[in-house]
Amino acid sequence: MREHDETHPPHDDIEAVTRAVLTASRLLVAVSARSLATVEENITLPQFRMLVVLSTHGPSKLVALAEHLGVQPSTAMRMVDRLIASGLMSRSTNPVNRRETVLRLTEEGGRVVQDVTARRRTEITTILRRLDPAQRRALVDALDAFNAAGQEPAFGEGDMGSYPLGWSDPSDSTR
Repeated sequence: MREHDETHPPHDDIEAVTRAVLTASRLLVAVSARSLATVEENITLPQFRMLVVLSTHGPSKLVALAEHLGVQPSTAMRMVDRLIASGLMSRSTNPVNRRETVLRLTEEGGRVVQDVTARRRTEITTILRRLDPAQRRALVDALDAFNAAGQEPAFGEGDMGSYPLGWSDPSDSTR
């Protein structure tokens, strides 16, 4: 009789899973940093996030952009000033309300977002090719479960180009 097994609860592997997810997160951050470094050396990851928000949501006012990024408007303004100086964003007067300023991605800014996203996708694909098909299927199942637990909406096949970091459709009024 295995009395010991019956008196102790099964081992909870939450710590092992947490370590594995943290390690994977570190890998993904490294992939992100490398993909960004190959395109522009003067763009920080938060500045790139700002470019992605504009790429995804279109022209925006400063306050709305800061809200999307979860930063103070003054922080967003400093980022905007640097990105405008780099030629990646532009600022213009809103024709509907001349007191408002509208921020837009320039053509060069759009190219940076596309290039960085393509490099990131290529590097992730290279890593995934090192796994055998059964490991890749298991990884999809595990990540789907992880994303569902974190209430992150599923990422569709067509989403890669339009929403490279997973933001939802800006026309979705349920947000």
